[in-house]
Amino acid sequence: MGPVPAKWRGVCHTNKRDGIKCNRKLIGVRHYNRNYLQMARRFARRHNSTYVPTTKVITGRDYNGHGTHTLSTAGGNFVPNVSVFGQGTGVAKGGAPKARLASYKVCWDPIDDIGECFDADLMAGIEAAISDGVDILSVSLGGAPNEYIQESLSIGCFHAVKNGIMVVAAAGNSGPAPSTVSNVAPWMLTVGASNTNREFVNYITLGNNKVIRGFSLSEEGLEPNKFYPMITGADARLPNATAEEASACFPDLLNRSKVEGKILVCLRDDATSFQYSEFAAMSGAAGVILANSDNLGYEAVSKPYLIAASLVISRDADSIFAYIKSTRSPVAKLSEVKTEFNQNSAPSMAPFSSRGPNKIEAAILKPDVIAPGVDIIAAYSGGKAATNFEDDNRIVPYLSQSGTSMACPHVSGIAALVKTVHPDWSPAAIRSAIMTTATASTRNSQPILDYDTTVATPISYGAGLVNPNRALDPGLVYNLNPENYLNYLCAHGYNDSLLRSFTISDKPYKCPEFFRMEDFNYPSILIPKINGPILYSRHLKNVGSPGIYNVSFNAPPGISISVEPTSLKFDKYGDEKKFAVTFDLVPNFTHSPGHDHVFGDLTWSDGFHSVRSTIGVKV
Repeated sequence: MGPVPAKWRGVCHTNKRDGIKCNRKLIGVRHYNRNYLQMARRFARRHNSTYVPTTKVITGRDYNGHGTHTLSTAGGNFVPNVSVFGQGTGVAKGGAPKARLASYKVCWDPIDDIGECFDADLMAGIEAAISDGVDILSVSLGGAPNEYIQESLSIGCFHAVKNGIMVVAAAGNSGPAPSTVSNVAPWMLTVGASNTNREFVNYITLGNNKVIRGFSLSEEGLEPNKFYPMITGADARLPNATAEEASACFPDLLNRSKVEGKILVCLRDDATSFQYSEFAAMSGAAGVILANSDNLGYEAVSKPYLIAASLVISRDADSIFAYIKSTRSPVAKLSEVKTEFNQNSAPSMAPFSSRGPNKIEAAILKPDVIAPGVDIIAAYSGGKAATNFEDDNRIVPYLSQSGTSMACPHVSGIAALVKTVHPDWSPAAIRSAIMTTATASTRNSQPILDYDTTVATPISYGAGLVNPNRALDPGLVYNLNPENYLNYLCAHGYNDSLLRSFTISDKPYKCPEFFRMEDFNYPSILIPKINGPILYSRHLKNVGSPGIYNVSFNAPPGISISVEPTSLKFDKYGDEKKFAVTFDLVPNFTHSPGHDHVFGDLTWSDGFHSVRSTIGVKV
């Protein structure tokens, strides 16, 4: 994505069966499925059947919706009066509306629920992007964190960066558990998800007049001002079902005569499943309340349910269950959905956003930044209904979705804008500009909060919320090149043999005799262990006007900092200056129990630019 270089030869769909002709001036779609088809045939043979590819797997068309949504978030044009079932009305646009876009489809429907994105297809897509000359690669996919050599995505993206392509990747949706962040290679810009100040909500009024706020994008509500009887899945169970089994409202476990015309309350224990409204509709319910279990807690996003529905957080779910138990005839009203804005609510962390500490390299802070990833409205594929429900035939041009997949293309769009203004910048320089200009506070200068209203830390948000305007003019950048990354891999423990996966066609790379992780020029500093004085070095490149930058810092609690020198003079564009930071433990300081890391920051400023680096120390 981004400005098209002179070497661009056009992207077209080459599968003859689809009848799509190539236009050398077009920038469009490629698809890669050879590995997927091979695995599908192998799976079929194991089950004594024959695999026949459907139209969905021989075309680049999006039959999932995810790719269309993320692509338009990154580079969609301005479109007025966009909404989802009348909610969130406004002008829609991508992060870089004038960018030229190329799409590489490498993921497909799961095979036996175990595979969607296969290594060879993924690598083929990345290699095609390199060959086509793209500038930014937006990667809204990934899995559990793995060692770099074991991840095709890490290896493929290294080759993209080696060819001057900026890679932006999603952090994953396995939060709020610690050490779940994925796509942690230091050559990627890893993006977590925050909320926005806009929510799609409806209100549940219980028979005891308690009002509970829920989340929904149901197209229609129940009859206004009418109380409906309520019943839980457990109370509506058939004789052969246990209360625990029926609580999730599977229709074959429910007595339809008990459910019809009522509001069905279903216990939601799976963050990825939103089938409860379909179950409720199949059982004849008038509406449904999706009640988060304790392990899902505050996880709340708005979905386009088939019937009137509302998702409530676990605290409010407890109130609903307590009310139902308190009376023989529980009733409730369910309002229509409306769009609400809270100027003071953003940014805060999305509960699903994967967190650090980095499981693969304790000395690299991941995620790098956060961006909006909750209830994001963007274009949707005409080849996919609004939900996964079989009875849903609603084809919508725009839809709201949530995930770090939605946060990632926000940053990809910013990266494209930076690349347009600064076409000579390296991928590392663009990442540095985005990271060092991010903010770790709200618009009211308050700390970024976590999903549960506690104060969040850089383990969750990295450098903070991205700031597009400031990223265009950061003043200074922390630069890195492919050789620096290879040196990093050497320090990480890779030998010449392992490095071959990253060098491939180049001559074999010999690790330097001495390289310190403390000298790796990453824009943030994370100290995995400190027992006494430890020296870190960094170098900064001037990408603005000549000037003098002075240092300031907020030392992490219990840690002392000294910087040498305290002032850097840049005489011209491109000047590079080195500085060193010494960290030490404050004598007799006692850290609070339960806190593994303490945080601070270091900022270089010329009075106009502020180049801020997050500092973390494991204590």
